[in-house]
Amino acid sequence: MNILITGGAGFVGQRLAMECLKRGNLELDGKPSPAITNILLADNAEPPFWHDGLREHELVTTSFGDISDEAYVKSLFNEEIHAVFHLASIVSGHGEQDFDLAMRVNLDGARYLFEAIRAQKNNCRVVFTSSVAAFGGDAMPETVSDYTKQTPMTTYGMTKVIGELLVNDYSRKGFFDGRSARLPTVIVRPGKPNLAASSFVSGLFREPLNGEPCVIPVDPSQLMPVLGYRSIINGIIKLAELPATDLGSDRGVGLPAFNATVQELMDALKNAAGNQHLGEHVMEKDETIAKICAGWPQQADTTRGLSLGLPMESSIEEIVHCYIEDYLDGTGS
Repeated sequence: MNILITGGAGFVGQRLAMECLKRGNLELDGKPSPAITNILLADNAEPPFWHDGLREHELVTTSFGDISDEAYVKSLFNEEIHAVFHLASIVSGHGEQDFDLAMRVNLDGARYLFEAIRAQKNNCRVVFTSSVAAFGGDAMPETVSDYTKQTPMTTYGMTKVIGELLVNDYSRKGFFDGRSARLPTVIVRPGKPNLAASSFVSGLFREPLNGEPCVIPVDPSQLMPVLGYRSIINGIIKLAELPATDLGSDRGVGLPAFNATVQELMDALKNAAGNQHLGEHVMEKDETIAKICAGWPQQADTTRGLSLGLPMESSIEEIVHCYIEDYLDGTGS
């Protein structure tokens, strides 16, 4: 089985590859797939670091190029691909700064990728990562679900809605067997902040645990649907494995999430850290980031995702402990 992960050099992409390698195969429709023979990690550039020697793994290959270049996308399919995880994207804050780039990467790139998958004619299993940023606008209810009308208020969110619709229609037409994983904010990402407006949410855990201050650009009362990266990875894989009959005609599924205020996230960090010295949280509002975050869903009803068996941690404190285990105390994977 050959797997392609776009955005494969990023944090989620690398951890997804590591989990697939650990499992050795996927359980598609309740049956073991053939063993994974290659995972192709495609991205626009080398990452600052590779997790656990991932790039040197005998079953991993890498490719770097522009996903909005149709010729480059076609080159990723020199060998038949049986499963695709499409993570590559211009993120929220960056998309607001550069509309044209977001359109090229998020829309043209997705279309070129989906057409290359379609050309294989092998009913490839496809997972597209969407976002709760697909929701927004004046008519957005306080709590959103898989059945809420999508009226995003960012360019990033708009491209995610279009991506979900493309997945639905390509699947309806039998071009591939797709599904969209609508992600909440992923915590806790290691390394440096990215250009996502929600990047500070990982920072409010990561920096204090490193003994460094973290600027909080929104009000402490701001609600944020969040989920730990282990559950994000396992949820993406679980969604890939589910039979199409479990999803029906709407292939977009919201992953489970904790609906927490920023203050509750900061409190969870202190509870999880115990007596460990922490860097301080510095409240310094950024109106641009605050406006973007306020325009996203405040709470998510993910009953459908839970009913499909998608996982979530028992608490936000558990997410913090997982991060400490994996990245700070040297005992994790």
